Amino acid sequence: MNASSASLPSPPARRATVGVLGLGIMGSAISANLVKAGFQVVGHDPRSDACAALTAAGGKACAKPEEAIRAAEFLILCLPSDAALCDVSRQIAAAGAEGLIVAETSTLPIPGKQQAADLLAARGIVLLDCPLSGTGAQAVTRDLAVYASGDAAAIAAMKDVFDGFARVTYNIGAFGNGMRMKLMANLLVAVHNISAAEALLMGQRMGIDMELAVKVLADGAGGSRMLQVRGPAMAAGTWNEATMKVSIWQKDMKLIAAALAEANVPAPLFSACVPVYNAAMGMGHAESDTAAVYDVLEKMSAPRT
Repeated sequence: MNASSASLPSPPARRATVGVLGLGIMGSAISANLVKAGFQVVGHDPRSDACAALTAAGGKACAKPEEAIRAAEFLILCLPSDAALCDVSRQIAAAGAEGLIVAETSTLPIPGKQQAADLLAARGIVLLDCPLSGTGAQAVTRDLAVYASGDAAAIAAMKDVFDGFARVTYNIGAFGNGMRMKLMANLLVAVHNISAAEALLMGQRMGIDMELAVKVLADGAGGSRMLQVRGPAMAAGTWNEATMKVSIWQKDMKLIAAALAEANVPAPLFSACVPVYNAAMGMGHAESDTAAVYDVLEKMSAPRT
Protein backbone atom coordinates (compact mmCIF):
# COMPACT_ATOMS: atom_id res chain seq x y z
CA MET A 1 0.00 0.00 0.00
CA ASN A 2 1.48 3.37 -0.96
CA ALA A 3 1.43 6.44 1.26
CA SER A 4 -1.32 8.17 -0.68
CA SER A 5 -3.73 5.24 -0.44
CA ALA A 6 -2.92 4.75 3.25
CA SER A 7 -4.02 8.29 3.98
CA LEU A 8 -7.43 7.93 2.38
CA PRO A 9 -10.28 8.11 4.92
CA SER A 10 -12.29 4.98 5.57
CA PRO A 11 -15.76 4.93 4.03
CA PRO A 12 -18.46 5.87 6.55
CA ALA A 13 -20.16 2.95 8.24
CA ARG A 14 -23.68 2.25 7.02
CA ARG A 15 -26.29 3.41 9.45
CA ALA A 16 -29.39 1.37 10.16
CA THR A 17 -32.73 1.73 8.47
CA VAL A 18 -35.23 3.14 10.96
CA GLY A 19 -38.97 2.95 10.47
CA VAL A 20 -41.28 5.59 11.96
CA LEU A 21 -45.02 4.95 12.21
CA GLY A 22 -46.91 8.15 12.96
CA LEU A 23 -45.56 11.33 11.37
CA GLY A 24 -47.35 13.97 13.40
CA ILE A 25 -45.68 16.79 15.35
CA MET A 26 -43.23 14.47 17.14
CA GLY A 27 -42.82 11.77 14.50
CA SER A 28 -42.01 14.22 11.72
CA ALA A 29 -39.35 15.98 13.81
CA ILE A 30 -37.84 12.65 14.91
CA SER A 31 -37.71 11.44 11.30
CA ALA A 32 -36.07 14.61 10.03
CA ASN A 33 -33.38 14.47 12.71
CA LEU A 34 -32.67 10.80 12.03
CA VAL A 35 -32.17 11.64 8.35
CA LYS A 36 -29.75 14.42 9.34
CA ALA A 37 -27.91 11.92 11.55
CA GLY A 38 -27.34 9.68 8.52
CA PHE A 39 -29.98 7.01 9.04
CA GLN A 40 -32.12 5.63 6.26
CA VAL A 41 -35.65 6.52 7.36
CA VAL A 42 -38.86 4.89 6.13
CA GLY A 43 -42.22 5.90 7.49
CA HIS A 44 -45.97 5.86 7.21
CA ASP A 45 -48.83 8.09 8.25
CA PRO A 46 -52.47 8.09 7.10
CA ARG A 47 -52.15 11.78 6.18
CA SER A 48 -50.67 12.50 2.76
CA ASP A 49 -49.19 15.83 3.87
CA ALA A 50 -47.25 14.08 6.64
CA CYS A 51 -45.84 11.58 4.14
CA ALA A 52 -44.90 14.42 1.80
CA ALA A 53 -43.03 16.14 4.65
CA LEU A 54 -41.01 12.96 5.28
CA THR A 55 -40.07 12.76 1.60
CA ALA A 56 -39.05 16.42 1.63
CA ALA A 57 -36.85 15.76 4.66
CA GLY A 58 -34.99 13.00 2.81
CA GLY A 59 -36.85 9.94 4.06
CA LYS A 60 -39.00 7.43 2.19
CA ALA A 61 -42.75 7.50 2.68
CA CYS A 62 -44.50 4.14 2.45
CA ALA A 63 -48.05 3.73 1.21
CA LYS A 64 -48.76 1.04 3.82
CA PRO A 65 -47.36 0.57 7.34
CA GLU A 66 -46.34 -3.00 6.50
CA GLU A 67 -43.85 -1.67 3.94
CA ALA A 68 -42.07 0.40 6.58
CA ILE A 69 -42.21 -2.47 9.09
CA ARG A 70 -40.57 -4.93 6.67
CA ALA A 71 -37.83 -2.48 5.68
CA ALA A 72 -36.93 -1.37 9.21
CA GLU A 73 -34.09 -2.66 11.36
CA PHE A 74 -35.45 -0.56 14.23
CA LEU A 75 -38.96 0.81 14.52
CA ILE A 76 -40.29 3.91 16.32
CA LEU A 77 -43.97 4.40 17.10
CA CYS A 78 -45.47 7.89 17.58
CA LEU A 79 -49.16 7.10 17.92
CA PRO A 80 -52.19 9.13 19.02
CA SER A 81 -54.18 6.56 20.99
CA ASP A 82 -54.38 3.17 22.66
CA ALA A 83 -56.56 1.95 19.78
CA ALA A 84 -53.90 2.97 17.26
CA LEU A 85 -51.26 1.05 19.21
CA CYS A 86 -53.50 -2.03 19.23
CA ASP A 87 -53.91 -1.87 15.45
CA VAL A 88 -50.24 -1.16 14.76
CA SER A 89 -49.00 -3.91 17.09
CA ARG A 90 -51.03 -6.44 15.10
CA GLN A 91 -49.50 -5.13 11.86
CA ILE A 92 -46.01 -5.40 13.34
CA ALA A 93 -46.69 -8.94 14.58
CA ALA A 94 -47.75 -9.94 11.07
CA ALA A 95 -45.03 -8.16 9.05
CA GLY A 96 -42.10 -7.68 11.43
CA ALA A 97 -39.02 -9.88 11.37
CA GLU A 98 -37.94 -11.85 14.41
CA GLY A 99 -35.41 -9.79 16.39
CA LEU A 100 -36.94 -6.44 15.44
CA ILE A 101 -36.75 -3.85 18.23
CA VAL A 102 -39.64 -1.41 18.53
CA ALA A 103 -39.62 1.77 20.62
CA GLU A 104 -43.12 2.94 21.59
CA THR A 105 -42.70 6.67 22.34
CA SER A 106 -46.30 7.76 22.91
CA THR A 107 -47.94 8.75 26.19
CA LEU A 108 -50.44 5.90 26.50
CA PRO A 109 -51.81 3.68 29.29
CA ILE A 110 -49.36 1.06 30.52
CA PRO A 111 -51.82 -1.89 30.21
CA GLY A 112 -52.21 -1.20 26.47
CA LYS A 113 -48.46 -1.04 26.01
CA GLN A 114 -47.99 -4.26 27.98
CA GLN A 115 -50.60 -6.01 25.86
CA ALA A 116 -48.76 -4.92 22.71
CA ALA A 117 -45.43 -6.05 24.19
CA ASP A 118 -46.83 -9.50 25.00
CA LEU A 119 -48.26 -9.89 21.50
CA LEU A 120 -44.95 -8.98 19.86
CA ALA A 121 -42.86 -11.06 22.25
CA ALA A 122 -44.71 -14.14 21.00
CA ARG A 123 -43.34 -13.30 17.52
CA GLY A 124 -39.77 -12.75 18.78
CA ILE A 125 -40.10 -8.95 18.56
CA VAL A 126 -39.12 -6.67 21.46
CA LEU A 127 -41.28 -3.69 22.35
CA LEU A 128 -39.72 -0.99 24.55
CA ASP A 129 -41.74 1.56 26.51
CA CYS A 130 -39.94 4.82 25.62
CA PRO A 131 -42.04 7.96 26.17
CA LEU A 132 -40.38 11.27 25.36
CA SER A 133 -39.96 14.36 27.51
CA GLY A 134 -40.13 17.52 25.43
CA THR A 135 -42.42 19.51 23.17
CA GLY A 136 -42.71 19.40 19.40
CA ALA A 137 -40.53 22.51 19.22
CA GLN A 138 -37.88 20.76 21.31
CA ALA A 139 -38.14 17.70 19.07
CA VAL A 140 -37.18 19.86 16.07
CA THR A 141 -33.94 20.93 17.79
CA ARG A 142 -33.20 17.39 19.10
CA ASP A 143 -33.84 18.58 22.66
CA LEU A 144 -35.72 15.50 23.83
CA ALA A 145 -35.16 13.07 26.70
CA VAL A 146 -36.01 9.40 26.13
CA TYR A 147 -37.41 7.58 29.17
CA ALA A 148 -36.53 4.06 28.00
CA SER A 149 -37.82 1.03 29.88
CA GLY A 150 -37.88 -2.67 29.17
CA ASP A 151 -35.22 -5.08 27.90
CA ALA A 152 -31.84 -3.57 28.77
CA ALA A 153 -30.02 -5.17 25.83
CA ALA A 154 -32.60 -3.81 23.40
CA ILE A 155 -32.28 -0.32 24.90
CA ALA A 156 -28.50 -0.52 24.44
CA ALA A 157 -28.94 -1.73 20.86
CA MET A 158 -31.06 1.34 20.06
CA LYS A 159 -28.68 3.84 21.65
CA ASP A 160 -27.39 5.22 18.33
CA VAL A 161 -30.96 5.63 17.08
CA PHE A 162 -32.01 7.47 20.24
CA ASP A 163 -28.91 9.67 19.95
CA GLY A 164 -30.02 10.55 16.43
CA PHE A 165 -33.13 12.38 17.62
CA ALA A 166 -32.74 13.00 21.38
CA ARG A 167 -30.44 14.91 23.68
CA VAL A 168 -30.28 12.18 26.30
CA THR A 169 -31.62 8.68 27.01
CA TYR A 170 -32.36 7.36 30.49
CA ASN A 171 -32.78 3.66 31.23
CA ILE A 172 -35.66 3.76 33.72
CA GLY A 173 -35.71 -0.01 34.32
CA ALA A 174 -38.60 -2.44 34.01
CA PHE A 175 -41.15 -2.10 31.21
CA GLY A 176 -43.72 0.55 32.12
CA ASN A 177 -41.36 2.61 34.27
CA GLY A 178 -40.82 4.93 31.31
CA MET A 179 -44.51 5.82 31.36
CA ARG A 180 -44.51 6.19 35.13
CA MET A 181 -41.65 8.67 34.90
CA LYS A 182 -43.38 10.44 32.01
CA LEU A 183 -46.55 10.95 34.09
CA MET A 184 -44.45 12.47 36.88
CA ALA A 185 -42.84 14.82 34.37
CA ASN A 186 -46.18 15.75 32.84
CA LEU A 187 -47.67 16.57 36.23
CA LEU A 188 -44.90 19.13 36.64
CA VAL A 189 -45.47 20.42 33.09
CA ALA A 190 -49.19 20.89 33.78
CA VAL A 191 -48.47 23.02 36.85
CA HIS A 192 -45.48 24.93 35.49
CA ASN A 193 -47.29 25.83 32.27
CA ILE A 194 -50.11 27.53 34.16
CA SER A 195 -47.79 29.13 36.71
CA ALA A 196 -45.84 30.67 33.81
CA ALA A 197 -49.09 32.08 32.39
CA GLU A 198 -50.11 33.47 35.80
CA ALA A 199 -46.79 35.25 36.31
CA LEU A 200 -46.69 36.70 32.80
CA LEU A 201 -50.27 37.92 33.01
CA MET A 202 -49.51 39.58 36.35
CA GLY A 203 -46.51 41.29 34.79
CA GLN A 204 -48.52 42.43 31.78
CA ARG A 205 -51.15 43.99 34.07
CA MET A 206 -48.40 45.79 35.98
CA GLY A 207 -46.90 47.22 32.78
CA ILE A 208 -43.87 44.92 32.48
CA ASP A 209 -42.67 44.14 28.96
CA MET A 210 -43.61 40.52 28.28
CA GLU A 211 -40.56 39.54 26.23
CA LEU A 212 -38.28 41.05 28.87
CA ALA A 213 -40.19 39.19 31.59
CA VAL A 214 -39.66 35.85 29.87
CA LYS A 215 -35.93 36.50 29.52
CA VAL A 216 -35.39 37.73 33.07
CA LEU A 217 -37.64 35.27 34.89
CA ALA A 218 -36.27 32.26 32.99
CA ASP A 219 -32.78 33.21 34.22
CA GLY A 220 -33.77 33.39 37.89
CA ALA A 221 -34.91 31.17 40.74
CA GLY A 222 -38.48 31.25 39.47
CA GLY A 223 -37.58 29.99 36.03
CA SER A 224 -38.87 26.73 34.55
CA ARG A 225 -38.52 24.87 31.28
CA MET A 226 -42.16 25.66 30.50
CA LEU A 227 -41.48 29.36 30.97
CA GLN A 228 -38.56 29.06 28.54
CA VAL A 229 -40.45 26.97 25.98
CA ARG A 230 -43.99 28.37 26.18
CA GLY A 231 -43.35 31.83 27.62
CA PRO A 232 -42.47 33.33 24.22
CA ALA A 233 -45.74 32.04 22.70
CA MET A 234 -47.69 33.42 25.64
CA ALA A 235 -45.98 36.78 25.27
CA ALA A 236 -46.58 36.94 21.52
CA GLY A 237 -50.02 35.33 21.54
CA THR A 238 -48.88 32.70 19.03
CA TRP A 239 -50.53 29.67 20.65
CA ASN A 240 -52.17 28.90 17.30
CA GLU A 241 -48.77 27.38 16.31
CA ALA A 242 -49.16 24.15 18.27
CA THR A 243 -46.30 22.01 19.47
CA MET A 244 -48.63 20.24 21.95
CA LYS A 245 -52.32 20.57 21.19
CA VAL A 246 -54.69 21.14 24.09
CA SER A 247 -56.88 18.27 22.85
CA ILE A 248 -53.98 15.82 23.00
CA TRP A 249 -52.85 17.19 26.35
CA GLN A 250 -56.29 16.36 27.79
CA LYS A 251 -55.45 12.67 27.23
CA ASP A 252 -52.27 13.13 29.27
CA MET A 253 -54.17 14.96 32.04
CA LYS A 254 -56.54 12.00 32.39
CA LEU A 255 -53.62 9.56 32.65
CA ILE A 256 -51.99 11.70 35.37
CA ALA A 257 -55.26 11.91 37.32
CA ALA A 258 -55.71 8.14 37.14
CA ALA A 259 -52.13 7.52 38.34
CA LEU A 260 -52.58 9.94 41.24
CA ALA A 261 -55.81 8.22 42.27
CA GLU A 262 -54.21 4.77 42.08
CA ALA A 263 -51.27 5.94 44.20
CA ASN A 264 -53.54 7.76 46.70
CA VAL A 265 -51.51 10.94 46.31
CA PRO A 266 -53.15 14.28 47.18
CA ALA A 267 -52.44 16.72 44.36
CA PRO A 268 -53.93 20.14 45.11
CA LEU A 269 -51.83 21.98 42.52
CA PHE A 270 -52.62 19.52 39.74
CA SER A 271 -56.30 19.53 40.69
CA ALA A 272 -56.34 23.32 40.38
CA CYS A 273 -54.96 23.03 36.83
CA VAL A 274 -57.71 20.79 35.49
CA PRO A 275 -60.44 23.46 35.13
CA VAL A 276 -58.07 25.78 33.26
CA TYR A 277 -57.28 23.18 30.58
CA ASN A 278 -60.97 22.23 30.41
CA ALA A 279 -61.80 25.91 29.88
CA ALA A 280 -59.26 26.07 27.06
CA MET A 281 -61.18 23.28 25.32
CA GLY A 282 -64.47 25.07 25.93
CA MET A 283 -63.08 28.31 24.50
CA GLY A 284 -62.23 26.63 21.20
CA HIS A 285 -58.53 26.02 21.84
CA ALA A 286 -58.59 22.27 21.13
CA GLU A 287 -56.13 22.66 18.25
CA SER A 288 -54.10 25.40 19.97
CA ASP A 289 -50.83 24.94 21.81
CA THR A 290 -51.16 24.54 25.57
CA ALA A 291 -49.66 28.04 25.85
CA ALA A 292 -53.30 29.07 25.23
CA VAL A 293 -53.89 28.77 28.99
CA TYR A 294 -52.63 32.36 29.04
CA ASP A 295 -55.65 33.35 26.95
CA VAL A 296 -57.93 31.49 29.38
CA LEU A 297 -56.54 33.32 32.42
CA GLU A 298 -56.59 36.65 30.63
CA LYS A 299 -60.26 36.30 29.72
CA MET A 300 -61.15 34.97 33.17
CA SER A 301 -59.69 38.13 34.69
CA ALA A 302 -60.81 40.65 32.07
CA PRO A 303 -62.08 43.83 33.70
CA ARG A 304 -65.83 44.40 33.55
CA THR A 305 -66.96 47.15 31.20
